[in-house]
Amino acid sequence: MKTEVILTHNIVGLGGESDQVRVAAGYARNYLFPQRLAVPLTQSNKRQIEALRQRRAEREAHEFNTMSELAKGVSKLTCVIKVKAGEDGKMFGSVTAGMIADELKHQFDIVLDKRKIHLEHPLRSTGDYEIELHLHAEVKGTLKVRVESLTPAPAPTPEAIAAAEAKAEKPRTEKRGHAKRDAGGEKPEKAEAAAGKKPHAAKAEKPVKAAKAE
Repeated sequence: MKTEVILTHNIVGLGGESDQVRVAAGYARNYLFPQRLAVPLTQSNKRQIEALRQRRAEREAHEFNTMSELAKGVSKLTCVIKVKAGEDGKMFGSVTAGMIADELKHQFDIVLDKRKIHLEHPLRSTGDYEIELHLHAEVKGTLKVRVESLTPAPAPTPEAIAAAEAKAEKPRTEKRGHAKRDAGGEKPEKAEAAAGKKPHAAKAEKPVKAAKAE
C-alpha cells in the first residue's frame, strides 16, 4: 500500500525538501516519520511547503558553493596510492573508488562519497591518472591519482651495467680520405719520414800500403 508524504529533508534517490512523493506505508511509518524526514500529505502540512522550498534553495546554494571550492582545491592535489605490483607494473588487484576516497581522507582529511568518484573501470596498473569527480549536479572536478608499487625496483645486473657503459663509450668512426701526394709524387707521411732520416756517413777509404823498398 502506498501513501503520499511531503519530504522535509533531502533523501538521495527519493527527493528533496518540499517534494511530494508516494512511498510504501510501512517505510513512511517505520522510517520517514520517526526520523522526521517527511510528514503526511495533509492540508495543514501543505502550508509548510513554501518554507521547505526556501530551506531547500538555501541548502542547494550552500552545497554548490562548497563543492565549487572543493573542486578547485582537489585539482591541485595528487593522491598517492601504494599497491603490490610485479616488475611489469601489473598490480595484484586493483584500485577502486572506495580506495581513493579512503586515501583522500587519510592524506588530506577530505571526506568524499565514493559515488562522486567516477571510474569507468578499476585501475589495474601503476602510473599517473586524472580521475573525474561528479561533486554536484552542476559541479565537476578532476583529481590526480598516482599509483605506485610497494615492491622496490630490481637492482641492475653487472651485465646490464657493462652493456650500458659499452653503449655510452662506443667510439665515433671517422671517414678517412686518400692522402694527397706532394709535388714529388710521394705521400706526405713518407716524405716527412724520409726527411727525418739521418744521412748515411760516407765510408772511409782504406789507406794504400806503401811499396816495400828494394
